[in-house]
Amino acid sequence: MKIHFQQALRALILLAFCGLIFQLHYTGDITKYINPKYVRLSQSASILFLFLFFIQITRIWSSKREKEDHEHHHGEDCCHHDHHSCSHHHDHGDTPFTGKKLLSYSIILFPLLTGFFLPARTLDASIAEKKGGLAILGNQKQEVNTSAGSEESDFDLEDYSFEEELEEVEELEHDLSVNEEVEEISNEEFEQLKKDLYSASAIKMDDKVFSLYYEEISKDIDKFIGREIEFQGFIYKEEGLASNQLVISRFLITHCVADASMIGFLSEMEEAPELYDNMWVKVSGVIDKASYNGTELPLIKIKEWKEIEEPFIPYLYPLTIKIL
Repeated sequence: MKIHFQQALRALILLAFCGLIFQLHYTGDITKYINPKYVRLSQSASILFLFLFFIQITRIWSSKREKEDHEHHHGEDCCHHDHHSCSHHHDHGDTPFTGKKLLSYSIILFPLLTGFFLPARTLDASIAEKKGGLAILGNQKQEVNTSAGSEESDFDLEDYSFEEELEEVEELEHDLSVNEEVEEISNEEFEQLKKDLYSASAIKMDDKVFSLYYEEISKDIDKFIGREIEFQGFIYKEEGLASNQLVISRFLITHCVADASMIGFLSEMEEAPELYDNMWVKVSGVIDKASYNGTELPLIKIKEWKEIEEPFIPYLYPLTIKIL
């Protein structure tokens, strides 16, 4: 029996991806990377990686007879093709370990190493600054990405069978996503939430309705001036703000952290100089209006506030409307 090192490495990679996804679910950190409605899909991906692992371990060992048969068939194939095509025959895991292969494996191993050894970090004020800060507030729109873009790799794995298996995983994940059961609300419920916003004497921005209420308030600020509001978020201080001003922010995630966008309210309070970036607070105040770089924004005049712990799930997610 002969052991194929590269086939064994590929088996370990598949098992490691399965273990990483399982660990993220076990700790609950998976919601720091993706929208919770895709949790079941990621669980399915973990099972698929485990299934492919069991297939891959059958390729680790080969007998002398199998090796001879492989060399015999390989020789026959070369007889029917020219030398150029023969040199590009599929890699079966027993070809030399080249620099190109090392690069391919390094790219695959990178997310595993970072996933296992680096703690899950939530988006914060430093990311808000890079995404534009106040420049994007007031013009924020809730957009649903209906296109599924595909990215092609610039490198060749030099192993069609292994690459083909990874493509099968992606195809199966796509099929599963079509039937994925997610929590949805009807259009009637959605419209009722909007009516509740306009009729409520005091607006309470819990995580479920935060993005919807934020969008409605930003679209027509005048209708909400003078109304009381209560919400929570992290502090973000942008250059150019007055000493008594800051932004109380949240990150909205449609699919995963890669598409995260910042939403939040420009706020005024006497204690603003004492507060610091990334500090989580729960506040209540009154809605007013302000102008920033020529754009009208809701302004919250804070009446009461208190520091709170960062929520285990700090992100917001758009409401999903059931399409009948």
